[in-house]
Amino acid sequence: MRKIILAAAVAGAALTLGACSEKTGDAASEAADSAMADTEANAEAAGDAVQDAATDNAETAADATATPAATPAAAQ
Repeated sequence: MRKIILAAAVAGAALTLGACSEKTGDAASEAADSAMADTEANAEAAGDAVQDAATDNAETAADATATPAATPAAAQ
């Protein structure tokens, strides 16, 4: 979440630097691109973590349902 806010702030700063020198504008643009790349990488990592957690939970649930239930001796 912080990366998204950082990317938005950098992008806003890049827009305000439009009147500055070309070199400064290029540096701001590179910073915005870098921030966006970081945001994309973090979003992908978060998606992978969610998928891994869902897979682990599904495997645990499958193992729990595959285990035969114990039958009380009195019921036999």
